[in-house]
Amino acid sequence: MTPTAQNTSSATLVDGPSAWLRLALCIAAATVINIGMWAAILVLPNIQADYGVDRADASTAFTMAMFGFSLGNLVLGDWVDRYGIAPILAGSAVVTSICYALSTLAPNIWIFAALQLPIGFATGAGFGPLIADVSHWFRRYRGIAIAATACGNYISGTIWPLVLKGPIADEGWRFAFLIIAIACTALILPVAFLLRQKQKGPAGRMALEPPHKTIPLKSWQLTALLLVAGFGCCMAMAMPQVHIVAYCVDLGFGAGVGAEMLSMMLAAGIASRLLSGWLADRIGGVPTLLIGSVLQGLALFLYIPFNGLASLYIVSLIFGLSQGGIVPSYAIIVREYLPAEEAGKRIGIIMVATVGGMAVGGWASGFIFDLTGSYRMAFIHGIAWNIVNMAIMVFILLQSRPAKPQRTSGSGLATSAG
Repeated sequence: MTPTAQNTSSATLVDGPSAWLRLALCIAAATVINIGMWAAILVLPNIQADYGVDRADASTAFTMAMFGFSLGNLVLGDWVDRYGIAPILAGSAVVTSICYALSTLAPNIWIFAALQLPIGFATGAGFGPLIADVSHWFRRYRGIAIAATACGNYISGTIWPLVLKGPIADEGWRFAFLIIAIACTALILPVAFLLRQKQKGPAGRMALEPPHKTIPLKSWQLTALLLVAGFGCCMAMAMPQVHIVAYCVDLGFGAGVGAEMLSMMLAAGIASRLLSGWLADRIGGVPTLLIGSVLQGLALFLYIPFNGLASLYIVSLIFGLSQGGIVPSYAIIVREYLPAEEAGKRIGIIMVATVGGMAVGGWASGFIFDLTGSYRMAFIHGIAWNIVNMAIMVFILLQSRPAKPQRTSGSGLATSAG
C-alpha cells in the first residue's frame, strides 16, 4: 500500500465505526481494571479486623495502591507510545490477577499492603494509557471519547462495590479478591486481544496529526505548567471527596449521609465528564477546564456558609457536576498543543500530578482540621489552590494561537517535540 493510500485508509477510521467500537472496549476494560483503586477501600474494615491492626495501618494498603497507580500512569503511559495499548493492558491484567490471588495468602498487613503497589501500578493502564490510545482514534469527537474513557474509573467505583458487597459479607474479603483475580484475566485479556492495532504508524497506530494549537513555550514548559495546574486543582478537589464523610459525622448527620453524598459526587462526576467532553469538542480543552475550575471554586466556597443537611446535598451535587470533567480535560489539552507521538508520556506525567494532588490534598485537609478543629480553613486552603489552577488556565488561554497548517518543523514552541 502506498503512503497516500495508507493515510487515506487511516483517515477513514478516525471517528468511524471502528473508533466507536474501540471506545466501548476501552470503557469496558477501564471499568474492570480500575477496581484496583477501590478494592482496598472496600475491604478496609475487614482487613483491619482480620490482621488486628489500627485504622492507620490498614489504610496503608490504599496508600500503596495510589502510589502504584501514579507510577503506573507515568511508566505505562510512556510504554503505550512505543508498543500500543494491547500488550500493556494484557500484561497489566495478568499482574493484577496474580497479585490479587497472592493477597489472599498474605500473613500480615504489611505484605498485603506491599502487594497493593503492583496492583495499583497495573491499574494505571486503565486510565492515562487508555485515554492516550483512544485520543488517536478520534478528531471531531476526541473530547467526548477521552471523557467517556475516563468515566470508566467512576463507573468502576459504582459497579464493583455492588458486585462485591454480597461476597464480602457472606464469604469474606479473600473470596472477593479471588473473584477480582479471575475477572481481571477472564474479562480484560479478550478485550486486549480485540484492541490490537492493525493500522500502520508508530506502535501500529494510524498516522498522527500535528498539534492544532500553539503557545510561545517549549513543550516541557507547557507540561510543567499543566503539572502545577493538575496538582492544584486536585489539591482543591480532595477536600470534599476525601473528607465529606468525616465532615458529615462532625456535623451530626452520620457516616451514612456522608457516604450518600460521596456516591452522588461520583455519579454527578460521570455526567460532568461526558458534558465536559462534549463541550471540549466545541470550544477546546483549556476553556472547558477553566469553566470546570471556576465552578469547582464556587462549590468549595458554598461549603463554608451552607452546612445544613439539604444544602450540603445541593452543594455536593454542584461540586460533583463541576469537578468531574477537569482531569480528562488535561488529556485534551495535551492532544491540542503537544506532539501526538508523546501523548501517552505527557498524559501520564500530568496524571501523576493529579493523583499526587489528591493524595497530598486529602492529608493537608486533615492536617488543617487537626490544627484548627474545623474544616473551614481546609475549604479556604482548597480555594487558594483552585485559584492557582484558574490563573494557569487563563494564562494558557491568553497565549494560545491556532497552529499554522501542515507545520512540521520544530521551532522550540509547544507544537514541537522539544
